[in-house]
Amino acid sequence: MSGVVFTPRGPFSLAAGLGFLEGFAPAPYQSGQDRTLRLAFPSDDGCFTVTAAVQQDETTVATQAGTVRAEVTLHSTGTHGAAPASSVVGEGLGEKAAADVARILSLDVDATRFIALGSTDPVVGGLVDEFPGLRPVCFNSPYEAAAWAVIGSRVRMSHAAAVKRLLAQRHGHRVAVAGQELSAFPAPPVLQAITSFPGLTKEKIRRLHAVAEAAIAGELDPARLRALPAREALAALQELPGIGPFSAELVLIRGAGHPDHFPRHEPRLHAAMADAYTLKGQAAGVPALARIAERWAPYRSWVALLLRAHADPGITAIRNPKSQPGKQTDHARGA
Repeated sequence: MSGVVFTPRGPFSLAAGLGFLEGFAPAPYQSGQDRTLRLAFPSDDGCFTVTAAVQQDETTVATQAGTVRAEVTLHSTGTHGAAPASSVVGEGLGEKAAADVARILSLDVDATRFIALGSTDPVVGGLVDEFPGLRPVCFNSPYEAAAWAVIGSRVRMSHAAAVKRLLAQRHGHRVAVAGQELSAFPAPPVLQAITSFPGLTKEKIRRLHAVAEAAIAGELDPARLRALPAREALAALQELPGIGPFSAELVLIRGAGHPDHFPRHEPRLHAAMADAYTLKGQAAGVPALARIAERWAPYRSWVALLLRAHADPGITAIRNPKSQPGKQTDHARGA
């Protein structure tokens, strides 16, 4: 086990992230009373399961985010179903595991300029006040995000979540994390070996095999995807069977953790944005919305998440009750 320390650059609240995850359909999270984020996910080669127990120090300085501490461990998978053998995080693998934890929590992004966006865009300012310290909490990997996109295609989200959870319980590596037992999602080599499963059609299993193959080949490495121009990364992701424009953006933004891409295929976001900026007609079309979102750079993905959170009536626990998010006037939005 190894202790990893992250010093957030800009605002960050682990409590806000936990509150957001508690309503996250792909993997609804129960944080409990200790406010610890527990993670368990496979390495792409299937040789290890990474676990992390993450907490944040309290701070008395209102403008300074508390230090984030993670106990990270690599567990050798060995024979499937065997008891895990923990190994201390070393160089290489340990650095990759720590980088994954930072990406999952969006701590790998310098957010010192994020709040300043509100000084030029009142809508963004209202969102930042409404959800203080909330950064995107990503999937454990682009691999898991792509698998979720395949599992969730054309079925109810609750059904997809149940199938994903059952896959982890039956075929994932079971590990203990800070006193609780978790089942990681099946590693790519394990997923490749599954030929049938309740709730999955033969076509979905075929598509999941392709996702697993891409992960093993390194094509879903988050650093690789983020290093590519967004258009190229999205085009590459859409070469996977079952991954269309919407799913490709999900994998890039919520899987790889890309901080600065405006989702062009997310109608609920566009509706929330049109409402926040009081736009109608052509002014509420995707090209016009994308032009407005240019002022959010380099945090376009982040503001999009806050807009979706603002429009979701189920997200209440992490809202700032003192905030008064308002709609932007014609003058302020430059109409």
